[in-house]
Amino acid sequence: MSLLVRHRGGVLLVSGEFAECRQIDTGGSGITMPDATTGFKQTLSRSPTGDLPLKMAVQRSGRLTQDTLDLLHAIGLQFESYGQRLFSHCRNFPLSILYGRDDDIPGYIGLGTVDLGIVGRNLLHEENVLVEELAPLGFGYCELVVATLRDAPFTRPEQLLDARIATSYPESARRYFRELGGRPEIITISGSVEVAPSLGLADAIVELTATGSTLLLNDLRPIATILESQAVLAAHPEAMADPAKRANIDRLMMRIGAVQAAKRYKYLMMNAPEAALPAIRAIVPGLKAPTIVPLADPGWVAVHTAVEEDAFWESIERLRAAGATEILVSSLEKLLL
Repeated sequence: MSLLVRHRGGVLLVSGEFAECRQIDTGGSGITMPDATTGFKQTLSRSPTGDLPLKMAVQRSGRLTQDTLDLLHAIGLQFESYGQRLFSHCRNFPLSILYGRDDDIPGYIGLGTVDLGIVGRNLLHEENVLVEELAPLGFGYCELVVATLRDAPFTRPEQLLDARIATSYPESARRYFRELGGRPEIITISGSVEVAPSLGLADAIVELTATGSTLLLNDLRPIATILESQAVLAAHPEAMADPAKRANIDRLMMRIGAVQAAKRYKYLMMNAPEAALPAIRAIVPGLKAPTIVPLADPGWVAVHTAVEEDAFWESIERLRAAGATEILVSSLEKLLL
């Protein structure tokens, strides 16, 4: 069978075997679909920077999309992401971006179609592809849980080893129960998994939950957590082994780390009597040491330092008790540690 590529609603659909190369018009970027001997890889033209670009897959439309785009813009990448675009080239970095379905991204990374992808850890776990997880990204938090009806007799997953389990994550569910020594009947459902126990279709479900509200609405309660998930940056092992690609991946990682570190800290500026400095330095030692500047008023100094967001309010209360006044708090945009 020959390769069939259709464009429907901005989604690239591929069916059949890769029997021939096809050229696709993507608005100025030449893309080659090689034959079956090379797999589904896309040879992109050189980026506007003149370098052979990295290729990254991101979710085109879904709960990770906006946070992903915000992160990429925050690390200084300039690219287009509007409308029905399937590909974008960064204007100021050797990176090409593929917009795809979230459940296709693990396969893109695993096959080497792209070098990098931003995707939920739950999908990497489900597809069980060989990739390197480079960094958690701090958004898209959720859990893959085992849940049963509130009045069901099951309180532990070990009671479900021979039960009927409805799920949209069949491989994750199957592996989890096999590790417990069971072989339950796995019923794969693509949507509205939560209603399966009420309909008598299943004894329990394995499903993703972010807040637990959908479980509560369907009178379900979680009895075990299979996986804690969030968006992650993942890479194909061959991309990490390529010196040229690794250098640019490290550049991206440095930028992402700077954005993430900035979210963890607040910048403080305060006035304080010199006598209060030992107590203030004990409360907010800073990243290395606080900056201390004498004021025009004798016996007073200005203190500049950083404090972790998680300890912010407790630190502010202690600083005020130690004698700090006129405390100015600023958010950080980037922080390179």
